[in-house]
Amino acid sequence: MAHSQTTIYFFAGQGSDKRIFDSLDIDPKFKKIFIEYPVPKRGTSLKQFAKELSVQIDTTQPFILLGVSLGGMICCEMTEYLHPQKVIIISSAKTRKELPFRYKFQRYIPLYAILPAIVLRGGAKLMQPIVEPDRNKNKKTFKAMLHDKKPKFIKRTIRMIVNWKKKESSTNIYHIHGTKDHTLPYRKLKNIDYTISKGSHMMTLTRAEEISKVFEQILEK
Repeated sequence: MAHSQTTIYFFAGQGSDKRIFDSLDIDPKFKKIFIEYPVPKRGTSLKQFAKELSVQIDTTQPFILLGVSLGGMICCEMTEYLHPQKVIIISSAKTRKELPFRYKFQRYIPLYAILPAIVLRGGAKLMQPIVEPDRNKNKKTFKAMLHDKKPKFIKRTIRMIVNWKKKESSTNIYHIHGTKDHTLPYRKLKNIDYTISKGSHMMTLTRAEEISKVFEQILEK
């Protein structure tokens, strides 16, 4: 692999941004580009959103996709038509079958649809320390990232996840997941390549040293 010619594209999660990757130790021979998310148009599917974001990828050069949570789902969609060298997802899901019951429930009773966007973001702020207590290790950063998210982005991406259609997983995906992830529970997932013991949904930042070592193994393959 010609490291100097390979770009890693980073995709943050629904309630985070490029700061989620701040503590990762990535070989400087790789070029790093952090994907920017616009607020999706009303009714945009996850598949459509991935297609729109794909214009930020230079496919004329070797590249790797790396995504956290929602970002990982976007990467899984992109791999179908962009053909990256590798796809690395963290604290994420490869198909809709790996989503927990609360998302499946809202396909039929879409509670998120009747609540104002600002209320949904407020609820996320309230639930974050309860659902993912590990975030207290980097509390200021996690609060800031969620605060900076536009309420419409939160609401419209909830709809994307709830109505995600992807049924089959691609073969070149490396999945890293923590056993204490309460947002996307470990027990619901299949074919985990690297397990982080007691790792939470926030572990990209809170357990960055361990995650970085896993990256090193994957990138050298």
